[in-house]
Amino acid sequence: MSTVPLQTASNYYQASVGTRWLRWALGLSERLWPALAVRGAYRLFGTPLPPKWLHRRSTALAGWQATPWAFEQASITLYQPPPAPHGPVVLLFHGWGGHAAQMLPLAEALAAQGLRPMLVDLPAHGKSLGGTSNLPQFARAIEYLTARLHQQGHDVGTVVAHSLAANALAFAAARGLPVKRLVLLAPPASPHEYTRLFAHVFGLSERTRTRMQQRVEAREGILMRQFEPESVGPRVSAATLIVHDREDRINRFADAETYRNAIPGARLLETCGLGHTRLLRDEQVLAAVVAHARA
Repeated sequence: MSTVPLQTASNYYQASVGTRWLRWALGLSERLWPALAVRGAYRLFGTPLPPKWLHRRSTALAGWQATPWAFEQASITLYQPPPAPHGPVVLLFHGWGGHAAQMLPLAEALAAQGLRPMLVDLPAHGKSLGGTSNLPQFARAIEYLTARLHQQGHDVGTVVAHSLAANALAFAAARGLPVKRLVLLAPPASPHEYTRLFAHVFGLSERTRTRMQQRVEAREGILMRQFEPESVGPRVSAATLIVHDREDRINRFADAETYRNAIPGARLLETCGLGHTRLLRDEQVLAAVVAHARA
């Protein structure tokens, strides 16, 4: 993994007193009780940071209808716009540690062009229930929500996802997600590499990292390698737009190139100077996503 994401993540998380304490506690557990360290790392790995309660009082979506849907041992919160003519639905998913309101500028741009955006708080994020989640659950949530909306008679034509949810969306599309168009915003190519970043941030040994990854895979019934572009890309048939910034310090621009090369006919929009999240409100990006959704 590039040293830039590693250093960025380290600087962000280690600025927190809580993170430094957790790093110390995990290090002590590794020396005294390795099995406990693996369980602790597994729990922490599945806990979104920053914590979701920071966003719960946001009024950004006050005019939207929020509907919680039970999902597994948690919930999904779906936000629908104020009453309007029913155009084709565009589903929008935030990334790890994010929330639905982050996708609001894009939703407003889509609505202005006659489309019907629907925003989502994924499990353990925003106003949805759950304390932990992971990439496989993100993928299952995307599949479940899309199927349920189709069952209710909605025409879900496009699905847009940011960061880790983009990784989950590509996997769901490879499994036959019934939509015509995908938009992957700043996707990470390798969840395996993300476990290395996590281990670096919290000072875990390679042995603990490996056992933590195996615990995730065993509980979810899927290997992390199965989410990588080389595995999912050839099976994605939906028209795909990928947007990634050259200066993204969380997910490498090379990750987007890997997806472009793996997904037949995929188009990559390169930006510069927007980083990982500012592209969610950039006018050029909004226009490109709207054009793709209307194609």
